[in-house]
Amino acid sequence: MTALLASVASLDEARAIEDCVDVVDLKDPRAGALGALSVERVADIVRSLGARRIISAALGDFVDEGSVADAAGAMAATGVDFVKVGLADPVRGARVLHAAAAGTRGSRLVAVMFADRAPRFDLLDEIARAGFAGAMLDTADKRSGTLLDCVAQPRLLAFVEHARALGLFVGLAGSLREEHLTEVLACRPDYVGLRGALCEEANRTARISRTKTEAVAKAFDAVSPDRSAALLRSLARRPSSDPCGRHQENVSA
Repeated sequence: MTALLASVASLDEARAIEDCVDVVDLKDPRAGALGALSVERVADIVRSLGARRIISAALGDFVDEGSVADAAGAMAATGVDFVKVGLADPVRGARVLHAAAAGTRGSRLVAVMFADRAPRFDLLDEIARAGFAGAMLDTADKRSGTLLDCVAQPRLLAFVEHARALGLFVGLAGSLREEHLTEVLACRPDYVGLRGALCEEANRTARISRTKTEAVAKAFDAVSPDRSAALLRSLARRPSSDPCGRHQENVSA
């Protein structure tokens, strides 16, 4: 069963669609695939939404470990359930992973690799060793096509299975639209992330559409009727000892 993650850029967008989705993902789509909102804005949205939904936040993508520890620690302290850390350079990815983990002291972290940047799937082992909760495959340059244009479905399935064997929950994203869902959901990730498909005119920098989000949620329901519970079980694979884990008691039950 697969959960639906929707990326939103504001509290208004979050409130408009929160009851349709399983994860409210906070990011600035104008600043790239993992564009980060300010810590202050994230903290305000978390306070406003309370514990009604699982909340994630994009941190940005990092070439080296220089600034990631402080950034990850500050974002985790907002109370989000997990923080998404982009690995801009696969060669230096291990250093970024361990620096982020050191800066958050056990928070739920998700490492994001980019399908259009020659990702190294063997880095999944390092992601698990660093103590991350999950891994995700996305696209960095939205002009490069969809996730399925960059990685064939059999390789996506291998990515999902490898991550899950390591105890990681796993997500897929990358300019996906409703017509891609059957192929992507067949890989059985724990969640699929969407933004453009939920926006007016399929423009990821436009406003989220309630109508489009409802339509996509119905498509998910046809495949994953218990999708929220499925994601909570996935999150439970990596218990969190950090205040970031607002849903810890529910997840552990």
